[in-house]
Amino acid sequence: MKTKSVFFYSIIALVFSACSNAQNSKEPWAENQLMQPSELAKILNDSASTKPILFSVFSGGIKNSIDLGPASEKEGIENLKKQLSKLPKDTNIVIYCGCCPFKDCPNIRPAFKLLNEMKFTNHKLLNLSHNFKVDWIDKGYPMNE
Repeated sequence: MKTKSVFFYSIIALVFSACSNAQNSKEPWAENQLMQPSELAKILNDSASTKPILFSVFSGGIKNSIDLGPASEKEGIENLKKQLSKLPKDTNIVIYCGCCPFKDCPNIRPAFKLLNEMKFTNHKLLNLSHNFKVDWIDKGYPMNE
């Protein structure tokens, strides 16, 4: 009986692991392509650092970001495509949204997929896991004036 229990729990663990890996692989970005808000804020506050091109795929707010509109809508994704077509493929780019919890955001995935499809090589996604207010504004990070 003990052998059956061990086997059963082993199968359950494998199923959960496979589901977790499958969910992670659905995202168009790799873990190392997520940028923490504190990291971006530090870069923006350091006058000596090289600044990335910042694209907001919902509505702007971060200092020096370019507001393109929602990437879940045709106009927003076309705005992003137009901006990207002017840039070298190795441009340092950070995109962000923050409209809602990261896992539910309708804008970041289409935008990041477009960057991948257009063969950009140095792009990141700002990891606003809750929303823009909680993860950026409430922390006093740099904003457009």
